[in-house]
Amino acid sequence: MSSPHEPEDAAIAALQDAFAAQRHAFAADRHPTLAERRRRIEALMGMMAANRERIGAALSSDFGVHPVPATDLIEVLGVLTRARYVLEQLEGWMAPSARHTEPSLGSARAYVVSQPKGVVGNIVPWNFPFDLSVGPMIDMLAAGNRVIVKPSEYTPACAALLQEMVAATFPADLVHVAVGGLNLARAFAATPWDHLLYTGSPEVGRQVMAAAARNLTPVTLELGGKCPALLTPGSVNAANVASVIGTKAVKNGQMCVSVDYCLVPRPELESFVDHAAAFMQEVAPDYSRSDDCTGIISLRHLDRLSDLLQDARDRQSRIVTLERDGVVDRQTRRMPISLVVDPAPDLRVMQEEIFGPILPVVPYDDVDEAVASINAGERPLGLYVFGEDQAVIDSVLENTLSGGAAVNTCAMQSALPSMGFGGVGMSGMGRHHGIEGFREFSNQRGTFIRGAGDMIDIFYPPYTKAAAVVQAVLSQPASPQASAEAVPGLL
Repeated sequence: MSSPHEPEDAAIAALQDAFAAQRHAFAADRHPTLAERRRRIEALMGMMAANRERIGAALSSDFGVHPVPATDLIEVLGVLTRARYVLEQLEGWMAPSARHTEPSLGSARAYVVSQPKGVVGNIVPWNFPFDLSVGPMIDMLAAGNRVIVKPSEYTPACAALLQEMVAATFPADLVHVAVGGLNLARAFAATPWDHLLYTGSPEVGRQVMAAAARNLTPVTLELGGKCPALLTPGSVNAANVASVIGTKAVKNGQMCVSVDYCLVPRPELESFVDHAAAFMQEVAPDYSRSDDCTGIISLRHLDRLSDLLQDARDRQSRIVTLERDGVVDRQTRRMPISLVVDPAPDLRVMQEEIFGPILPVVPYDDVDEAVASINAGERPLGLYVFGEDQAVIDSVLENTLSGGAAVNTCAMQSALPSMGFGGVGMSGMGRHHGIEGFREFSNQRGTFIRGAGDMIDIFYPPYTKAAAVVQAVLSQPASPQASAEAVPGLL
């Protein structure tokens, strides 16, 4: 009689086999050449381009409805653009980076070289199944690592396709996709990786980090949080409101850098609501009934979002649906975008990360008050500031802390291939994208090469010379220049 755990047991066994094979392969090839790394990234690019239509179909299957142009733009073209940038920069990134030495070290040399870490794991969320699996894979392969990816069980069609694509493109001892559920996820986090990337919620992030800590595995955590958009006085206009609402419509709010709530000057609150309604009426009057509206990933998530709105209704909050006759369709899991205007601070929409098409709009009386309210919460993954007064914008940026920020737009800090992306505090740690991503998945080994004419022997017993040097330095005025003059060539 078969056990209900057999599929998961088989998935865990396959993970362990792939991990052992990759460890063995890395031991035999610890520093892939530039040419080999480029070949691997080019193979990845070919894999994505060849499967473009299948990727769109898999996303539509998992989400119920998923806009094909959005799939092409983010999940395919975004990955290819990132890969092209890395290919252009990789030779320079791999080159040793010289470090300064001191005159007392004579002709010594010092440099930092980026070494591959080894076998790297990636636990992928459901919202961007290819961008957040294949995208970081580019950084990992560029750094010379071997990679195992664990897709989300919420996107089974995407997981199966990714597994098939990777198996047809790479040997399992270079890149492998482990498909399974919760038990596999737990085994994955507990595997002694050389580095582990997790993207998802802070709650699960804590569990992943705790499991990784048992093996002293370094982790990169890309978490979420309540990303605010702050419209400074005078900035509530059609273009800026369109940027906020348009960003909220991307993936129907199921994006970690989406706008979670909006801070608006109190005298401009009604103007914001009017501009938001006018924008949706103009560009997407039937949004929730169109193919441009991404379905909510599951009925459980749809019910959670409906409960957030019901909690606001029960508390007599003002809710504005940005679509005439917009309704929730449980069959396709689509729902319209709704504003919760001037919400009480203890409503669930103000306490939980929303991750869906609900936008609290919070009035404020002065910018300092708005900044204080941002700082009273956890540090967000993204912060968005709108306005024309550069001094006010600079003040907001200087007096807040977030993983990334954007001015007069939203979310673009996460889209640049050249700029590291990540969080701070509860929104995560570490970076991927760009040179920061290459370094994140590399060991930055400092190397010192001794030359001639140095004073290194003063560190060895007997310490007669060392005592004389220390006395000479300490007897001089507390100025670096004076100390250096007292002991030429030491500092």
